[in-house]
Amino acid sequence: MNGANLVDLVDALGRWASGRGPLYLLLAARLRALIDDGVLPPGEQLPPDRVLARRLAVGRGTVVAAYDLLQQEGRVLRRQGSGTRVAALDLPATRTADGVPANPLLQHILHPPDGVQLLTCAAPDDPPDAMFEAYAEAGARLYGTFDLGYQPAGAPALRAALAAYYTGRGVPTSPEEIIVTTGAQQALTLLTGLLLAPGDTVMAETPTYPGALEVFRHAAAVVKPAESIEDVRGRPALAYFVPTARNPDGAIMDNPSRRRLAALAAAHDVPLIDDEVCAELCFSGETPPPLAWFGRGEQVITIGSMSKLVWGGLRVGWIRAAAPLVSRLARLRAVHDLGGEVFSQLAAAALLRRLEEVRAARVRTLRERHDHLCAELRARLPSWSFEPALGGQTIWVRVPRGDVDSFSQVALRHGVAVPPGRSFDPLGGHADRMRLHFLFRPDELSRAVNNLAAAWASYDGADRAVSRHPLIV
Repeated sequence: MNGANLVDLVDALGRWASGRGPLYLLLAARLRALIDDGVLPPGEQLPPDRVLARRLAVGRGTVVAAYDLLQQEGRVLRRQGSGTRVAALDLPATRTADGVPANPLLQHILHPPDGVQLLTCAAPDDPPDAMFEAYAEAGARLYGTFDLGYQPAGAPALRAALAAYYTGRGVPTSPEEIIVTTGAQQALTLLTGLLLAPGDTVMAETPTYPGALEVFRHAAAVVKPAESIEDVRGRPALAYFVPTARNPDGAIMDNPSRRRLAALAAAHDVPLIDDEVCAELCFSGETPPPLAWFGRGEQVITIGSMSKLVWGGLRVGWIRAAAPLVSRLARLRAVHDLGGEVFSQLAAAALLRRLEEVRAARVRTLRERHDHLCAELRARLPSWSFEPALGGQTIWVRVPRGDVDSFSQVALRHGVAVPPGRSFDPLGGHADRMRLHFLFRPDELSRAVNNLAAAWASYDGADRAVSRHPLIV
């Protein structure tokens, strides 16, 4: 698209204002989609605030607010005197075989760069033998079955297994309170589609999981950072917390804070998502109670997944919630895909029966690699600071100068892709932080740190243009 062609942009925006919610959020959502789909390529000059506002018949403040929101997300760059441009990409934009632009947020997954160690994707790539044995068991169970396999709420066997799992953790649960999803990301997407309208406020921790922030933003919601759990008093439409082995820093919320958070959600009638994707990866060997244990009302919604505990490609997640909400979610999911893949769900049910075995092995490996990464960072990059994780797969690292957005460009040239901290902040803060995972084998972790050290030695700390980054999981 020609940056000077205002008519083309207005045509591409289409019926952007036809949804519900503040106009600036609706405009930002449509521009975001055009940027992420490659219709507005990196470097594209966007129309001045006043020009676009006049053409769209809205106030200038609407366009300014939309541009400012996209700047916080790193999708555009605004500078006085040079206007507003689409932010640069870490990697060249590519097109699929059918000519459709690839979403730049997915570049490192769809088109992994050659010779680059990806510290952007924190999911295990070494499935245990138990997973293959679980699939064999699932195959035997399916043999001779005459069933369409369409289960929008999930395979009954897995729903029953998950209900038993939560009951065993002190939260009485029935299968009707479980819906199975294609990973926790779909769980977030379904909940967002059902509980949020454009312009609604979501309260989220900072730092937090960037995949959740993207889902909320694409729903045209306003994401605000929760400086403390007391912020739930503000009656947001939804609250999102990761109290156990938090992505990105591996922190664990203490029980008094969990109790207070659940009580506030109940008192103010705020739906509260408890993201437990990494909950079984605590280095202590003990899994803290879910927030639902402290708040037995209908406000607490728990999500989980097999992708961090077992294997990234095992796309089985779930939601534990009140039965009426689960029923509504199942109807919504049926519209999208009629239900998930049953074979993997039966394998997941078999894996749940071996949870202690699988968890012990995974946690042992993670703890060893965590300690190795920490030792390497202290030896090779002593000016960087971080707190050891209490669980999960990642640590949260601070650099003493410059910002990680610009450093990540240097690191990429040295063969390492790192996710900047700004992606983990609802308001685009934490520019001096990065998340590093410790899923690689020790020799690979050592090589990654060596490359980061070489990149740091050549980094001058200069402030450069903000760029968008690949999908972070």
